Amino acid sequence: MRKYLNLFDFKQKVDYKTEILSGLTVALALVPEAIAFALIPGFSPLTGLYAAFILALVTSILGGRPGMISGATGAVAVIFVGLILELKRNFPGIEPDIILNYVFATVIIAGILQILAGVLRLGKFIRLVPHPVMFGFVNGLAIIIFMAQFPNFYVKGTETLLSGSSLYIMLGLTLVTMLIIWGLPKLTKAVPSSLVAIVVVSAIVIGFGVDTLTVADTMREGESIKGGFPPLSIPQLPFTLETFKIIIPYAAIVAGVGLIESLLTLNIIDEITETRGSGNKECVAQGTANILSGFLSGMGGCAMIGQSLINTSSGARARLSGITAAVMLLVFIMFGSSLIERLPMAALVGLMFMVAIGTFEWASFKTFRKMPNSDVVVMVLVTLITAITHNLAVAVLLGVIISALAYSWENAKRIRARKRVDENGVKHYEIYGPLFFGSTTLFAEKFDVQNDPDEVIIDFKESRVADMSGIEALNKITERYAKAGKKVHLRHLSKDCIQLLADAEDIIDVNVMEDPTYKVAVDKVAKKKDNEGDNPFKLWGL
Repeated sequence: MRKYLNLFDFKQKVDYKTEILSGLTVALALVPEAIAFALIPGFSPLTGLYAAFILALVTSILGGRPGMISGATGAVAVIFVGLILELKRNFPGIEPDIILNYVFATVIIAGILQILAGVLRLGKFIRLVPHPVMFGFVNGLAIIIFMAQFPNFYVKGTETLLSGSSLYIMLGLTLVTMLIIWGLPKLTKAVPSSLVAIVVVSAIVIGFGVDTLTVADTMREGESIKGGFPPLSIPQLPFTLETFKIIIPYAAIVAGVGLIESLLTLNIIDEITETRGSGNKECVAQGTANILSGFLSGMGGCAMIGQSLINTSSGARARLSGITAAVMLLVFIMFGSSLIERLPMAALVGLMFMVAIGTFEWASFKTFRKMPNSDVVVMVLVTLITAITHNLAVAVLLGVIISALAYSWENAKRIRARKRVDENGVKHYEIYGPLFFGSTTLFAEKFDVQNDPDEVIIDFKESRVADMSGIEALNKITERYAKAGKKVHLRHLSKDCIQLLADAEDIIDVNVMEDPTYKVAVDKVAKKKDNEGDNPFKLWGL
């Protein structure tokens, strides 16, 4: 509990100017993103903005990764599309307010599941994600961020590309934004180049009355980002089994997707800042933020890699930047909506283009010829699935599964057996490589039961039995030798292998040879079973 209450590292040196300016930049970038993600399932802009404010604030204070930004995300928004479609199928003519109640309830339950994941310390399982999957995840997100900006180059509500002066102005302002972000750091790093770019391009558009797409143009007619403090929203739903059957599956998906994206983003920021965050602490923070979001009219969300990279690339390393971003976002909603709605989308598009370019792991192309083919396939596959489906959880899980299968296949081919017959006529099989589910077939093929002498020793000094499939393989080989009237002994089994055999005593019967190197471990198991009068191990000395 002490770790969760230790919110701030007061020994950390904080650059207040950098943190505050970075937070302001992030707040400006959060506005169009939150609006766009809210519109995906058909919510009002304020539903996304409230979620962005609550998640950014809570995770900045409680989170396990200072400098990481959370908010409403597309990955979570897409899940609500499925929930809404199911609600409309089950309840034809359902009111929008009732739909929102289901959404808020889903976000709250998802938050509870995320807190449980943190309390049970499940965040450590993110270590199982291989590096090629990380590459694919990052590259896929970069493509998503890049492609998500193109609707701003179309006439609103149509699939018609802008033409003439409108297109040239949009392209020109976007290019100016990108040039400022790229070039200013070469001259000075006193202020974040992203913030300067937004201010300069906005000043040009507002000052000269340039006719171009603004934040207000991205919203539906009659909608605005103007609002007050997030209102309390306690879901009014029937407390029935049917309600939970609808909510629980989507809540589990929201929780899973949110944690996967958040923990992978945490790892990426860890690498950039060369520090280490706490995955379990981040799980608790994400869950707490989503619970509050559900009770305060927000659509929920998770960590945002784009905004996190904007923040860290601006030099922010402490919690203050995220807190500033959240507070400024609320200020925009309550007092600065008219000004924010006049910001040119070209400035924000240019910023996100630069984020996408900076996010993409260009170095991954150089490793194509150096990486194993299986890793290249995994990286490309995860990139494509992420970019096409926007389903980060499926992409990462498939990547992990394929990587695990490739690893198992490679290890299965490594099992070897050196064979020799000693002066006493006993044949020795010296096994090399792990014995597990993938290598049991090759293991069985190493033995010549019919032509072997009456006594055989299988030596595991350079091997280990890894799972129950390996145990069963041992059982089968001893049965084959027993049917042939021959004795087989297992030698140099490691301590954990002895324990596996002891645990499996009811389903197998194998002979473990007492050996000086492992005498204590073997004797403990054998004597314990002898005392119980039911010893599955028959011990032979040399």
